[in-house]
Amino acid sequence: MEAYVMDKRIDYDGSQISSLWAYSAFGIQSDSIIAFRGACDVFPEHMIDLEDRRQNESIESPDMLHFIVEHFDSTDLKLVYARQRLLATIFASVLTDKGIAVERKGDDLFVDGKKLSVSIASTSAISQKIHFGVNVSHDFYGNLKDAGMTEKQAVNLMDVVSKKYVFEIEDIEADLRKSRQLGVF
Repeated sequence: MEAYVMDKRIDYDGSQISSLWAYSAFGIQSDSIIAFRGACDVFPEHMIDLEDRRQNESIESPDMLHFIVEHFDSTDLKLVYARQRLLATIFASVLTDKGIAVERKGDDLFVDGKKLSVSIASTSAISQKIHFGVNVSHDFYGNLKDAGMTEKQAVNLMDVVSKKYVFEIEDIEADLRKSRQLGVF
């Protein structure tokens, strides 16, 4: 699995969750986690959460950290939702280690009762995809700036969280290769 942290800003519009985006944009064909910073404004045609779409919700932020994950080993929707929760848990753990009180409810993170993150997971015919975004600044929702993080600390989270996610996935893969099946001696 490959981690790639972009050094330039790009805005997330929902198109980045399409299959093979990492390959199209960066030539990365393996399982990957791509991190970047930018605004968020999900276009209705890219909105995956049908509940949000039915209620005409907007998914917007002026400044977020974005993580786009793609796995090619399965198209199982339940597995990608478990991986999405793993990513949210990793992010929450990193913030907790930095002294920020964060609460995780499912795939959402909250600081001081305010929603800090947005996330979606889905599958295509060839892969699983996750988008996980965290507000760096926002006038209404929870954000890293109000939680006490400097801009440099917030940007550094892209590298830290990406590496921890890769470690966990690779560690799971290693465990799979050392565990015998039940009933096999």
